[in-house]
Amino acid sequence: MSDRYAYFIGCTTPFRVSNYDLSTRRVMEKLGIELVDMNDAGCCGLYYEVINELTYLSMAARILSMAEDEKLDLMVICNGCNGSLFRANRKLKENPELKDEVNQVLADIDREFKGTIEVKHYVKVLWEDVGMERIREEVSNPLDVKVAVHYGCHLLRPSEEMRFDNPQEPVSLDELVEATGASSIDYLEKSLCCGGYVLAANQDIAYKMTGRKLRNVKNAKADVMITACPFCNVMYDTNQKSIERELREEFRIPVLHYPQLLGLSMGYSPREVGLEQNRVRVDPGIFG
Repeated sequence: MSDRYAYFIGCTTPFRVSNYDLSTRRVMEKLGIELVDMNDAGCCGLYYEVINELTYLSMAARILSMAEDEKLDLMVICNGCNGSLFRANRKLKENPELKDEVNQVLADIDREFKGTIEVKHYVKVLWEDVGMERIREEVSNPLDVKVAVHYGCHLLRPSEEMRFDNPQEPVSLDELVEATGASSIDYLEKSLCCGGYVLAANQDIAYKMTGRKLRNVKNAKADVMITACPFCNVMYDTNQKSIERELREEFRIPVLHYPQLLGLSMGYSPREVGLEQNRVRVDPGIFG
């Protein structure tokens, strides 16, 4: 297990859910993992992927080359960034001609992609590198709550590329939740998308997708919902009140970032994991 990772925060987290970054840093510190910040890392290139492949790959390769300079694997906390950087890293490693083309672009800024590191979502870091036993050692405040887990799309899919967990019946995030003492409950359409990628094209459809998932979570009588992606969290937490107004339906489901839940089980206070920043009010009393 590595105890150091280059840390890519992405775009959405610092501007919309800074408590995600805060709580991630807290739990990694408790586990003895050093996160090396990547100053001026920029965008992962995700939204350019369907517009211009060379632009996308060059943006991603620039970030990957920064982690290579540190000789560290790259840890990401956004599902979209995870998919974008993971695919770019793999594609460039497997295609020497494309790698050379990208490096011609990077040469203008004195950078070079070598293909020497791996891209890992923090869920993968915790589940595979750290492991359940090590995490449980740091749990001092076991949580007695029922949790509905939302994996999101780009942590697991496309499965033939990501090759992580079982995309049909995943267990990684469920097991990480239960390591806190909480119960990860099953619910209808657990693998359904949050609707975030539809939002720019059709808000009505996106809100209906999000509302459908929230309805299923409410029907399962979960105490809280857990996300592992900033944009999924924005859809379920930040946009929940707007969705309630749009659908004329009330959910009132607290939505936490997984590191917030883990941090609370490790003994951090609600403020130390930024719980007051969550849009849907969370009663700290349910966590003991």
